[in-house]
Amino acid sequence: MTDPARLVFDPKVSSGYSPYRVLDGKGLAVVTVNEFLDAQALRNLSPRSLRTYGFDLLNFVRWWFEQDKPLDSLTESALVEYVRYQLNAQPKPTAKTVNHRLTVVRCLYRFHVGRDLTGSLVSRKRWRQSSPAGLKLKEPRRVMIPLSPDEVLNFWQSFRSYRDICIVALMLANGLRSREILALRCADLVLAQARMCVSGKGNKERIMPLSEDSLLAIHRYLDLERPKTDSPYVFVSLKGRQRGQAMTPAGFRSLFRHHRKQTGISRANPHRFRHTFGADMVRAGVALPALMHLMGHASIQTTLLYTELSREDVWEQYRSAMEKLRRPAVTQKS
Repeated sequence: MTDPARLVFDPKVSSGYSPYRVLDGKGLAVVTVNEFLDAQALRNLSPRSLRTYGFDLLNFVRWWFEQDKPLDSLTESALVEYVRYQLNAQPKPTAKTVNHRLTVVRCLYRFHVGRDLTGSLVSRKRWRQSSPAGLKLKEPRRVMIPLSPDEVLNFWQSFRSYRDICIVALMLANGLRSREILALRCADLVLAQARMCVSGKGNKERIMPLSEDSLLAIHRYLDLERPKTDSPYVFVSLKGRQRGQAMTPAGFRSLFRHHRKQTGISRANPHRFRHTFGADMVRAGVALPALMHLMGHASIQTTLLYTELSREDVWEQYRSAMEKLRRPAVTQKS
């Protein structure tokens, strides 16, 4: 029995090529998939996005290519079987994951065959702009559930180093994503003007103000705790063999995992802090276009998700409104 296909990372790959490569069960490159990933690298997609595309196509390779079928024989009806294949897997993927895989597979098909699965011809130059209708699972409605004030306070108080307090401050007071925090460079900080330059999704930069809490936390971390290092990144390891080197995604996840276990607040993950920032800004009356910029959203529809009120918010606004309305006193009949 041959080994399953796998995704490998090659850090020495030449510029303009994807460092993520898909290999078949014999250890040979799956050329069709790797050419597509190289095209994404030329589009300047981030390594994180290339990794996601790689894993999406790895799942497809294990189903389609290991049946020894050519890509140009793929049809929309075949994708129905592909969806069943995924839903029977353990662990079962979410509807969002399945839909993303279907989208990437359709892009792979258009890239190589030059037409959509529906049969309409497309230009080779337009393969990535086309988005035909096709099979798509219904996804549950996204609901942004922020942390409560008590959860925020308890989690924040569990941190002891200025570095970690600074990280939480940038998520709570500025809404930064975890990848944006890790990518933050010392040159991006303009502390004298209380602002910073943040590199978001798609390498899109945005200038953001720094709150007093964030500014104070950054000063304390840089002045009192950050090791002397040549690393250009703001957040580095504080101890061990990696002291002074850039903080890694694994180290970032480990930090939050440790404090979730310590505080018992299971919902306290990095993105939940970002949701909390968005919800706090909406409650404070920040205009949606301003919030869209602050959070680095590409679409106002994503920002609108933060306007969904929790049950507690609805009840509080109802009580507040009733207190302002003048109603005749309710008296008990004798």
